[in-house]
Amino acid sequence: MDFRLMGFNHPLLNTLSPHCDEDNQDSSNKNKSEQARSYVRDAKAMATTPADVKEYPNSYVFVVDMPGLKSGDIKVQVEEDNVLVVSGERKREEEKEGVKYVRMERKVGKFMRKFVLPENADLENINAVCQDGVLSVTVQKLPPPEPKKPKTIEVKIA
Repeated sequence: MDFRLMGFNHPLLNTLSPHCDEDNQDSSNKNKSEQARSYVRDAKAMATTPADVKEYPNSYVFVVDMPGLKSGDIKVQVEEDNVLVVSGERKREEEKEGVKYVRMERKVGKFMRKFVLPENADLENINAVCQDGVLSVTVQKLPPPEPKKPKTIEVKIA
């Protein structure tokens, strides 16, 4: 869903989708087919991973529900162009002999979210904490740039 169409044009609401390399027109149909499948998998993973984004005076906080996941199952990365990526995989429990599922509603599989970070995000000061099944990624803001003072030039008398 493109939030810009709904009138919300905040940079934190924009998510990225993987796109095919348009410069490489000579790739085989098999490669294009794999790219399409990868795109669909990533789109599904992004659609099924809800997140809240909060802006504080000194930071941005991304909150994602991750019930039952260990820290080793979650990956938080910053890609090129200030893109924060939260990904991982929820695995199905091992089936025990004599036990069968009567109903299965909890989602399993890969998940992923991508967020474009604003220009004032401090990429060197990011903290991720998972507590009680909730992942909180805090990205500190850079201090605003100092306003430039006018340069005073001494006038000499000739």
